[in-house]
Amino acid sequence: MTEETRRFGTEVGRLLDLVVHSLYSDREIFLRELVANAADATDKRRFLALSDGALALPENAAIRISSDKAAKTIRIEDSGVGMSKEELAENLGTIARSGTASFTAQLAQAKPEERPSLIGQFGVGFYSAFMVAEKVEVISAKAGTTQAWEWISDGRGEYTLKSAERGAPGTTVILHIKPDAEEFLEPIRLKTIIRKWADHITLPVEVEENGKFETATEGKALWRKNRAEITQEDYADFYRHVGHHFDDPFATIHWRAEGTVEFNALLFIPSQKPFMPVEESRESKLRLHVKRMFITDDAKLLPNWLNFVVGVVDTEDLPLNVSREILQSTPVLEKIRKALVNRVLSELKAKAKDAEAFKSFLDNFGAVMKEGIYEDTGHATEIAGLLRFASTKEEATTLEDYIARMPEGQNDIYYLAGDAAHLKASPQLEGFAEKGFEVLLLPDAIDAFWPGRLGSFKEKKLVSVSQAGNLFAADDVPEAITNLCTKLKDALGTEVSAVSASSRLKDSPAMLVAAEGGPDLAMQRLLRRAGRPVFGLPPKLEINPTHKLVEALAAKEDVKDAASLLLNLAKLQDGDLPDNPAEFVKQVSASLAENA
Repeated sequence: MTEETRRFGTEVGRLLDLVVHSLYSDREIFLRELVANAADATDKRRFLALSDGALALPENAAIRISSDKAAKTIRIEDSGVGMSKEELAENLGTIARSGTASFTAQLAQAKPEERPSLIGQFGVGFYSAFMVAEKVEVISAKAGTTQAWEWISDGRGEYTLKSAERGAPGTTVILHIKPDAEEFLEPIRLKTIIRKWADHITLPVEVEENGKFETATEGKALWRKNRAEITQEDYADFYRHVGHHFDDPFATIHWRAEGTVEFNALLFIPSQKPFMPVEESRESKLRLHVKRMFITDDAKLLPNWLNFVVGVVDTEDLPLNVSREILQSTPVLEKIRKALVNRVLSELKAKAKDAEAFKSFLDNFGAVMKEGIYEDTGHATEIAGLLRFASTKEEATTLEDYIARMPEGQNDIYYLAGDAAHLKASPQLEGFAEKGFEVLLLPDAIDAFWPGRLGSFKEKKLVSVSQAGNLFAADDVPEAITNLCTKLKDALGTEVSAVSASSRLKDSPAMLVAAEGGPDLAMQRLLRRAGRPVFGLPPKLEINPTHKLVEALAAKEDVKDAASLLLNLAKLQDGDLPDNPAEFVKQVSASLAENA
């Protein structure tokens, strides 16, 4: 028997510990890497067989994985191109020496349709085996030869090469499992890993259980098939599988992008909001595949405001770092992201033509879409144009339709943000109703923020009703009311920035409005509830000069207690609470007793 011991290339000694302990975030990745290598080797042989029929793959070609609990070993076998003694030394004796990369370089003259889909890097990825194995054996026979060779190493600086026996061309990797990695000896664990990371590669992956090999992969990448070959049932089944949903998709987006960047995408927009027992990350979990092999669902392929979209993106153009877990910063990824956002927006615009169906979508995901107006200035106008809003005149209206209904004399888009229970009854709306000005009613928390970020739509400025006091300046205010405003301001001090008479109030005695240049009242409430500082001046208190309560107060000399009561009443009307509820109850009780 021919046998020799060699030392790893110098760089292996320096980097093997890094590969095993730092390069990969999850030990189970070892199986993805070894399956990727086996798939590559099989694709190489299939390609070479185009010009040499003697290298044709056997009919039952597959990647077969078995475990022996007694011996504490895992075997991964393939019928691929195999390796000679020299290739074993080259590919496994020098880290980052990639047989795949070398082979790919030889394909420059081949026709695109003849090129195999090579997903592995036989080099760094192979060494991930040492995360779970204390010793690794590789037995390989190169296709077209009869001689087999065995490579053996414990990953500590040396490896052994010796002649071996193998009945057919291909490669067998035998892992002698570490005591702390025996979970991987369970067939169900192996199947779960395969389904997670390699479910859609073209070559079957079989796992042995109870003495019988069973296919652990689907073997079909639905996103790479022609749409004409796929039924709606196929799409729905895949949607439920990839998104863990139980409904049918609201929209299915399946296309192949071609040009400077090529990729296949199969995306789904849910028809129902998924049930989440706990709050999950806002980030997109779209699955990224490179050459069918799952890489990550943490590539942030879509922005947060489209995080409800599920599906798969598969490309061959994306460079990865050596561990294939962390994406390199690359213009390719940015181009893919841009194309995905534009395609989803196009689909939503098409769906918006069916108002009833689109209403259901907005009920589920409208609040998330609004976040896009705030976060994504490049698409803010497009997103705003898609949304529908309740108003004082319509149950649901687009901004374009709102503008079309604006009466003569109205120049801005007016909105009121706040708690849904208080919007329609807000005193802020009284003057707008009299003028015939429609007001958008915005009940979501994000509604306090996005209008200010958007600024305008179709050259019409978005203005909070709490900041539209210039429309309702009272004329010919009686001197008694003017004096009352002064006394109220003195009594309230820094709690308000000013007190003035207003013509916008019709039925309510008073209300709070935002100070000039300050934040909208709804934003102020959210900031306070979140324990955040509120910037800008305190709100203004506007009083109704024709209201009986205000007229009665104007006749009094001392309005200190009444001023506090009036301020708290204004807060309550906006869905806010008095700063001191107990004191407010005392004030109300005293007032009732006085007038009983």
